[in-house]
Amino acid sequence: MDNYKIKGMSCAACQARVEKAVKNLDGIEEVSVNLLTNSMCISGSVDSETVIKAVKDAGYGAKLVKDKNVLSNDEQDAFDSDLKVLKKRLLSSIFFLILLMYLSMGHAMFHFKIPKAFADNPAYIGITQAILSLIILIINKKFFISGFKGLIHRAPNMDTLVALGSSASFIYSVAVLIKIIQRNMDGNIDKAVHLTHDLYFESAAMILTLITVGKILESISKGRTTNALKSLMSLTPKTALVERDQKEMVIPIEDVKIKDLVIVKAGESIPVDGLIVKGFASIDESALTGESIPVDKGVNDFVSSGTVCTSGYIYCRTIKVGKDTTLSKIIQMVSDASASKAPIARIADRVSAIFVPFVMIIALITFIIWTMLGYSMSFSLARAISVLVISCPCALGLATPVAIMVGNGVAAKSGILFKNATALEEVGKIKAIALDKTGTITNGTPVVTNILTYSDTTEDEIIKYSYSIEKYSEHPLAKAICEYAKENNTSYYEISDFKTEIGNGLSANIEGNILRAGKYDFISKNCQIPSDFLEKTDMLSKEGKTPLFFSLNNSLLGAIAVADTIKEDSPKAINALNSLGIECVMLTGDNKETAANIAAKSNIQNFHAEVLPQDKESHIVKLKETHGKIAMVGDGINDAPALTRADIGIAIGAGTHIAIESADIVLVKNSLNDVSKAIILSRKTLKNIKENLFWAFIYNVIGIPLAAGLYYPIWGIKLNPMFGAAAMSLSSFCVVINALRLNLIDLKNN
Repeated sequence: MDNYKIKGMSCAACQARVEKAVKNLDGIEEVSVNLLTNSMCISGSVDSETVIKAVKDAGYGAKLVKDKNVLSNDEQDAFDSDLKVLKKRLLSSIFFLILLMYLSMGHAMFHFKIPKAFADNPAYIGITQAILSLIILIINKKFFISGFKGLIHRAPNMDTLVALGSSASFIYSVAVLIKIIQRNMDGNIDKAVHLTHDLYFESAAMILTLITVGKILESISKGRTTNALKSLMSLTPKTALVERDQKEMVIPIEDVKIKDLVIVKAGESIPVDGLIVKGFASIDESALTGESIPVDKGVNDFVSSGTVCTSGYIYCRTIKVGKDTTLSKIIQMVSDASASKAPIARIADRVSAIFVPFVMIIALITFIIWTMLGYSMSFSLARAISVLVISCPCALGLATPVAIMVGNGVAAKSGILFKNATALEEVGKIKAIALDKTGTITNGTPVVTNILTYSDTTEDEIIKYSYSIEKYSEHPLAKAICEYAKENNTSYYEISDFKTEIGNGLSANIEGNILRAGKYDFISKNCQIPSDFLEKTDMLSKEGKTPLFFSLNNSLLGAIAVADTIKEDSPKAINALNSLGIECVMLTGDNKETAANIAAKSNIQNFHAEVLPQDKESHIVKLKETHGKIAMVGDGINDAPALTRADIGIAIGAGTHIAIESADIVLVKNSLNDVSKAIILSRKTLKNIKENLFWAFIYNVIGIPLAAGLYYPIWGIKLNPMFGAAAMSLSSFCVVINALRLNLIDLKNN
């Protein structure tokens, strides 16, 4: 598939226009335009120049991206520059809007003090308002360029609606201002003062300022999508230590070739996918598997790029490099998932594609009918302008973002962070939720769960022996034992000749005695383990625990079981999700026995074990096919593709940076309980949005006929454009007040 960057899109109408323009080309098999990332993916036999021309003919810009995983500095600089411009526009608009509001509403309604020259000459007031309003219009000229450009290409968008409403307000005010100047020159000051009440330059300015706030929020949310890809790409090592012609040399990762011998030392990241040909090491694969416990690997074992050698020293024969490595494929999956995501659901944008031409036609028909009925040009024009003014998009435009912003504020107070409006809108619609195990349902840190002694050995003795040898190991299981020993103030023996043995074991000398620690296969080579004792450890294994055996010389001391334990609130959180009618599915890389045990304890009915990183993403796809909208909760780098592929990705706050960047929602408190709270808040916010849209539409249904003068022949009722602007302001006020009711939601008791 070819990937393109699209410029100039502002709403769903733009997205649909680009898709339609490209889809009509011969040879196009599939096209998907992503408004959030301003990208387009196409498949088919069409050259890039034809595609770019089609996009340009539709009124937008396009650029072919040869490697869609590479985010250039130029693109980031452009994003930062656009955001700075938006912020400057907003601050400048607010400054001049305050002056304008003081002079218009402040003086007229609240009798604020103004210079005597203005008070004595209403023309000065009107001219100053016009200048201040014009300044704000010029500051936000991009709305007019985009809006009227959409009209030219017969694809009106939200900017068109904004431009029409603001232009209508300004043009009518200019017409009134001309009358004020004429009355002022004629000496009819009282009439001139009266006409100043018909000015609503502030409406033209207010519309642009409020919409600019929404543009800033949208721009910020778009920028976060690229952060996930950048974070993933930063994991790829920039250099590699290779052995060529019996010489070690550090070379750029791009110069590594298949069959090269790569050397990896403790603490270093593995730069390629390959096979170990020499050495032994513990490999932290959490970057790929999400499991916190490193895996011991030796000769002929496979290692992946992006994983870390926590201890040991290995030589790897390169099998895959560059785009073919496991890490690169994960990056590719995140990129593809981002590009194929459903477009942002903005009801107002979709409606605007029909609403704008509808209002324009109504306004034109209104003007023609009143003129044909013999009414004056000014009367007919006033009715047409009233239709445009009362149909201002402010209420429609605010209906969704105001509720979203208030909902976000409520969520933030509870430690729930929504990255964009789409997340808050969509999470309440999910039908099922996929849960990662390690760090999500469980704590993600191994702890001692059981201590089994053999013969005359006491628990204190086995802890003392284990602490003596494990304190020299860097393995997470060893750290769990050491933490347990420290918590119980256990002392230790002085040891010598400490060794990390091949075969998952440790050995050391204690006063001439050989102390060994490790898994069954290692310890059983040096001492006899009775069958009844082995049955006990097997039971622990079935419960998802890892038993570590200890022996002194050839005598068994006992075993210590270590496991990743379930979070205390996980079962309660799962029950809360089930009560909301949401099916919970656990995805884990652990074996079936461990997965079944965790699922049973956390009240999960459906789970999938031994799931590889790439399989998690495919499981999400299958769940979407069977259930509809799906959410994914995870905390590991391996969860990034699944988090992105899901309709809504939810990251545990204590999880990896990559998971957080890839997700749409972050749970700061690291609690699954907040998932149900997020869903409850979403559903209430969605209800609030629907209420807002209902009132916005009812306002237009009632207001447009009134503005058009439909009731004038019957009851003599006509709407002055000034009252149309007032009605518009009132509709926006009602929408905001309704959205503020979301502050009354108490998530603590949910």
